[in-house]
Formats: sequence, C-alpha cells, structure tokens
Amino acid sequence: MSLPKVLTIAGSDSSGGAGIQADLKTFQERDVYGMSALTLIVAMDPANQWNHQIFPIGLDVIQAQINTIVQGIGVQAAKTGMLATVDIIDLVVENVKKFNLQNLVVDPVLVCKGADQPLFPEVAEALRTKLVPLAMVTTPNLFEAAQLAQMPPIETIEQMEEAARKIQAAGAKYVVVKGGKHDLDGKAIDVIFDGETMTHVVSERIQTTYTHGAGCTFSAAICAELAKGATPLEAIQTAKTFITAAIAEGFALNQYVGPTNHGALRRSQ
Repeated sequence: MSLPKVLTIAGSDSSGGAGIQADLKTFQERDVYGMSALTLIVAMDPANQWNHQIFPIGLDVIQAQINTIVQGIGVQAAKTGMLATVDIIDLVVENVKKFNLQNLVVDPVLVCKGADQPLFPEVAEALRTKLVPLAMVTTPNLFEAAQLAQMPPIETIEQMEEAARKIQAAGAKYVVVKGGKHDLDGKAIDVIFDGETMTHVVSERIQTTYTHGAGCTFSAAICAELAKGATPLEAIQTAKTFITAAIAEGFALNQYVGPTNHGALRRSQ
C-alpha cells in the first residue's frame, strides 16, 4: 500500500509533546507517511521552572533537509510549525514557491504554551506578510490571530470572525481561528472562514491543563487529511474530532506539562 507523503517543517520538542514529535505521531495515527525538516531545537530546564531554551538550526542544514524530502521523495502536503527567525521564514517561503508545495498548512507559532508574548516579535510580521498568504489552511489561536490581523486581544466570537476575515483577505485560503478559551453553554467554538462562508465548529469544552502540543497536533491532522484528498473543510472537521479526543485523554508528564494523547481516537473506535 502506498501511503500519502507529508512534510513538517518545524521545531523539535525535547519533551515529545509538541513540534515535530507531535506532528509525526499524528501523521502515523492518520495513516500518512511523515517526514521532517527541523528548524530549531527546544529544550527545557528542569532546574528553572521548565524554562524553554531555543536553539535555531542553520539555514544550510534546513535547506539540505528540505531537498532530501521534496526533491528526493516528494510530498502531497506540508505544514509548518515554529520558525524562530525571519531568515528561516524567508527560506521556507522560497522553498514553498520554488517547489510549488501544495496543501500547505501554516500553524503560525508565536509563543511556547504558557507565554503571552511572542518569542521573537519580528517573526509575527514575517509570518503575516510572507508565509500565511501562501497557506491553504492556517490555524492561529486567539493570541496569534490578533497578531496576524493586527487587532487588540480577541475576546468575543465577533472578534474571532473579524480576525478570520482579515487574515483570509491577506491571502490564506482557509483560516481557522481556534477559540479554546471561549465557550458558549459549555462548548468550545472554532471559527472557519474561506472568503465566502463563516463556519463555526462546536465541540465539548474539556476542562484540562494537559494540552501541550494541541496546536501542532490539530494542524498536523489537517495536513494529513489534505494529503489523503479531503477538502479543506472536511480536513478541518476531521482534525477537530481527532484533537478533541486527544485532549480528552491528555496526561501529566511532570509538574510542569501534560501532552495530548495521540492514540485516543483510534482506541475509542
């Protein structure tokens, strides 16, 4: 059996819950063959409140990885995660255009979970103007959506819709503004906009702090479904089911972090 092939261009999370580790676990669960080009390595300091340490990888090394995968094998879909510098974003944009990468999912990572300021503020502008406009689907959370739409902090469903419109108008074909912090009658609501139709995806709100890697997992699931031939809306809805199950069975790694459980949906079926 020939599996669809997908590429993640993202960082390595040494704890295994996010980044390319989450992406590859998701790809495996969604029956696609996953490959990775590392952009940076994230380590955590157990002696300093799990403080994140970020080590970008050289541009030549990133390019060599992309060449290996795209020129040497080929992909049906690709996604991006944490891109720590403007130079890395520029390199990714150059490769998306040069190789005409299809079904691109952009997870516009600006912070590590638990932070409320961009890791690298200049990255937001580069993502907004250069990479997000190339996306088939982009998946900002509330903080990221506000940065990309150049809006104040988002606090209402109406503001989520406004941000989705602004980001879509800049070029992304489908925008998913993830509303995990907002609920309506105990429900979690995501907003999807494709330039014409505004869709709300509603799920049960799960009370948990074990959500490390949720954004990576959600965007990776969308990428996998696109590679298998799903429409963007179908891919988003399937990914929502997948991540909801994964969050529901999240677990603690230590006193600082708890990841989602990638095998949860499979075990429930």
